[in-house]
Amino acid sequence: MKLTSRSEYALLALVYLARQPADMYTRVEEIANVQGIPPKFLEQILLALKRGQYLSSLKGHNGGYKLSKAPADISLAEVIRLLDGPLAPTESVSKYFYRSTPIEKEPALVTLFTQIRDCMLNIIENTTLADIC
Repeated sequence: MKLTSRSEYALLALVYLARQPADMYTRVEEIANVQGIPPKFLEQILLALKRGQYLSSLKGHNGGYKLSKAPADISLAEVIRLLDGPLAPTESVSKYFYRSTPIEKEPALVTLFTQIRDCMLNIIENTTLADIC
């Protein structure tokens, strides 16, 4: 697994929003300034998170974004999957995005990469925004 800038920025934005009052909408510009994220890129990321039902938004003067789920209900794994896809080191050991790869010719390698996947998933699937905050 290698995080893209897209998922890194998404996690930064979500952590920032998780630290805000639950009923408060936060403007894109504020998140971008505080977290050092390019505003236009952040807007695209926030829209993807909204489509994934992690955020809700409000237009207008007091508008912005807020979490639509409790921070304890948002795991890092689900956010990264939404933005980057598979978390496994190779698609042939992916739980949700399986695809045959050449490594399957060697069962011992498949076993090794499955163990690596399981260790990593155990951590990030069980880590929520609340844990980070």
